[in-house]
Amino acid sequence: MTDSITNTNGRDFCRRTRREFLWEAGAGFTGLALTGLLSQDGFFGQRAGAAETAGTFANPLAPKKPHFTPKAKSVIFLFMYGGPSHVDTFDYKPKLYGLDGQTIPIKTFGRGGKKNEGRVVGPKWQFHQYGDSGKWVSELFPHLAKNVDDIAFIHSMTADSPIHGSAMLQMNTGKLLSGSPCLGSWVNYGLGSVNEDLPGFVVMLDPTGGPISGAKNWSSGYMPASYQGTILRSAGDPVLDLKRPTGMSEPMQRRALDALRSFNEEHLAPRADNSNLAARVASYEMAFSMQRHAPAAVDLGQESAETQALYGIDDPKTQDFGRRCLLARRLVERGVRFVQLYAGGAHNDSNWDAHGDLVQNHTYHAGRTDKPIAGLLTDLKRRGLLNETLVIWGGEFGRQPTAEYAKGTGRDHNAYGFTMWLAGGGIKGGVSVGETDELGGNAMTDRLHVKNLHATVLNQLGVDPNRLSYFYNGLDQKLVGVEGAEPIEKLIA
Repeated sequence: MTDSITNTNGRDFCRRTRREFLWEAGAGFTGLALTGLLSQDGFFGQRAGAAETAGTFANPLAPKKPHFTPKAKSVIFLFMYGGPSHVDTFDYKPKLYGLDGQTIPIKTFGRGGKKNEGRVVGPKWQFHQYGDSGKWVSELFPHLAKNVDDIAFIHSMTADSPIHGSAMLQMNTGKLLSGSPCLGSWVNYGLGSVNEDLPGFVVMLDPTGGPISGAKNWSSGYMPASYQGTILRSAGDPVLDLKRPTGMSEPMQRRALDALRSFNEEHLAPRADNSNLAARVASYEMAFSMQRHAPAAVDLGQESAETQALYGIDDPKTQDFGRRCLLARRLVERGVRFVQLYAGGAHNDSNWDAHGDLVQNHTYHAGRTDKPIAGLLTDLKRRGLLNETLVIWGGEFGRQPTAEYAKGTGRDHNAYGFTMWLAGGGIKGGVSVGETDELGGNAMTDRLHVKNLHATVLNQLGVDPNRLSYFYNGLDQKLVGVEGAEPIEKLIA
């Protein structure tokens, strides 16, 4: 293990690097007077996150000690891009059925702007109770309904934007604007990776394309590139451009990388604090290892026919998402810290963004994800992996109880009260936290924010969300904001 994450980003003297200390001191005449003293490494001790000695590279993804004993080792984030309707899936609102088609006074704020009244769209599916917890679940999820006693539902989630681009960024990075590290990057920055042959943060996109804003949703932002997500494909070449060039053998490539490393070590010697260079060299070594190990990780032929059927891989409707869910299990088995799967592509008709025909949209997207997700939870549990794997389900926001247009069943965006759920990784099963109002429009009790979700994820991984920071732009930046946020204690076992 390397240094504890309580001293991240190179802090060892007054919790500051030399550069930060000079920056804060003004780097003027006083700073010049201190230059000789600060150049003595012994004055600071070992510098986490930088080369330990000139001429050697520190692995930016080397494992780090958590703040406290973790309950989860890995995270699988099932991102339902587009915004699933909570009142048609997991947030049972019986009053909506009787109001279907009626125009009522109700304040909403979505893509269509602020409104004071709207035509109610009653739920288009019936709800039934399941499990010992008696949880109400829509007919959209008949397979997942059997797993409710392993799931904790959050019915009072809120975000700050009802617009896809900014809402996506907030769900992934904690910020509405681009340029910040995403959740997976923070996890790998804080804890490192336990597998040197695979990325610590993997992203699998929908075959119809990536979400709006693209790579900004799995970027490492102002952190070194080592912490960004790696796109992995569930079929064919797992990583594009990973194959060895034609005519080059593995020993030849090894010699070329060793020569490149030698040159880089020489270049690094007078500038040992250059984490970007160390990160780039580490990426070369990672790519070399992945050439041998990534193909085996995605070889689903090693799985039994029964396991593949459990994920729905034998059905064309569920095959794609089933393959990605099974691959997610294989990755966390191999020590990958954070895996994010997107269900929904770039265009409205290929994601959960049901502005027009709600029935057609949600029937399709629930139908292709329900069995694979249930299979994932079942498979993790029977292998003893659910206790150490935190599974998250949700989109960037929910949907309103009223129609967006004069005709049709489509719902506008709703960031002021929606549902997400978590399972495994030390989370209580069979519980529900928070409530929206009787129509599902706004969170009313136990209002929770995206920051609380992020704080919970870090907490379950053994990381104090209010201590994990990265010095940038004059501030100790945090995933949960400089003001901090608390985990959702009611969910934690």
